[in-house]
Amino acid sequence: MNAVDLNCDLGESFGCYTIGMDEAVIPYVTSVNIACGWHAGDPLIMEKTVALAKKNGVAVGAHPGFPDLMGFGRRPMTVTPSEAGAYVKYQIGALMAFVRGQGLELQHVKPHGALYNMAAKDEALAAGICEAVASVDKNLIFMGLAGSVMLKAAEEKGLRVASEVFADRAYNDDGSLVSRKLPGAVIHDPAVAVSRAVKMAKEGKVVSINGKEISIRADSICVHGDNAQAVELVSKIRNALVEAGIELKNLR
Repeated sequence: MNAVDLNCDLGESFGCYTIGMDEAVIPYVTSVNIACGWHAGDPLIMEKTVALAKKNGVAVGAHPGFPDLMGFGRRPMTVTPSEAGAYVKYQIGALMAFVRGQGLELQHVKPHGALYNMAAKDEALAAGICEAVASVDKNLIFMGLAGSVMLKAAEEKGLRVASEVFADRAYNDDGSLVSRKLPGAVIHDPAVAVSRAVKMAKEGKVVSINGKEISIRADSICVHGDNAQAVELVSKIRNALVEAGIELKNLR
């Protein structure tokens, strides 16, 4: 039987601003990536989201991003590999305190937004990030874009890796994600997202935005928590995966 992790980015609210539908989404996933206070989230939100994960028996990962609340961490920044590593280390430490404070262990680290997309193509940046993760805890799993250089960098630093795919994002022919600035980058049709998720998990294939079928390794499938159709998407994807004979379990 094929097995796959189903993850979602959560804890992205801030102060009195609510983003995402965390409580409605979390029962359907096996792992969550929690914002660490830089691109989104704050100490109270982090505490609340970790507690929510514990209540639902869901594995917790850190979701570090650029210090860019205004841009939700989706704007590229010019940083050195060592600076990026320090940013990531700082955020892992923050979330780890909340995780351990509730008797849990951090399962994985998944960069967010622009940091994720940049590290998927920039070997030096990826190395800086992965070195930082390994220095904190070599038992942490590094989650990154399937087929990208950041997974290679993580393996070279002695980390276990999880190849992530996206049910609700369009792919370019080279396996990279289509920029959110372009039309069709985010998939809102549940039927399309569901069929893509099953195909990726069962066949290791996805159709690019140009209609090309490309190979892709799916250890974990992501559904974005800030997608307006998040609850419908994740519930239907979960049901479809189970019906297709695919076991859902976290990365551990």
